[in-house]
Amino acid sequence: MRKQELVYVHGLLAELREFYEQATGQPIPAPEYDAMDVKPTSIHRGKPEHEAAVFALAGAMAEEMGGVPPRLRAD
Repeated sequence: MRKQELVYVHGLLAELREFYEQATGQPIPAPEYDAMDVKPTSIHRGKPEHEAAVFALAGAMAEEMGGVPPRLRAD
């Protein structure tokens, strides 16, 4: 994956985290991601830094979400 695409995916994950936190009122704890200080807007950072951030954020989100909360289900 190219750096530009990776930064785009990073941005999408960050937006999804924010949406989930607002919709459920529950924060997604991602201490590894937060400690990295690499945000989607940090375009001066290299591809390896963004890749590590994407994996850390995606892992934290998958662990926290586990299933779909009732408020977000499309029944």
